[in-house]
Amino acid sequence: MKSSLRLPYYELSSQLLQGFRQIKVDLESSPLGLPLIEIVYLRVAQINGCSYCLNMHTKALRERNETDRRLAELAGWRVSSQFNQREKSALEWAESLTHVADTHAPDEAFFPLKEHFSDQEISDLTFAIALMNAMTRLAIGMRQ
Repeated sequence: MKSSLRLPYYELSSQLLQGFRQIKVDLESSPLGLPLIEIVYLRVAQINGCSYCLNMHTKALRERNETDRRLAELAGWRVSSQFNQREKSALEWAESLTHVADTHAPDEAFFPLKEHFSDQEISDLTFAIALMNAMTRLAIGMRQ
């Protein structure tokens, strides 16, 4: 059974939401590349159980010709041959930050990023993960 929207946060806090949207727009020109960012967004949505975000980011990835196999194996990326080391290090960081209360963002999740990303890319990736976690909490909390 679908819950109804608790509050129209997108109207009540439209200026605040616009700030989040601007971060999303700015990330689209990040040297990380939008395909990687969308994969990270989708993984964070999977972890947080946000059906709205799952639908939105799966659709965005399909529009970018992402394969069904990679989409199907994303939750099991650690044992999948479909993801390269660059993607795996980004997904590890995404999971670490999404579960930060348990992981405390350990060095074991951070230092492998240095092998595949510039400092700016690591910073942008961290913003993308933080943004997606914020957005999933809004959508879930307000029952979007």
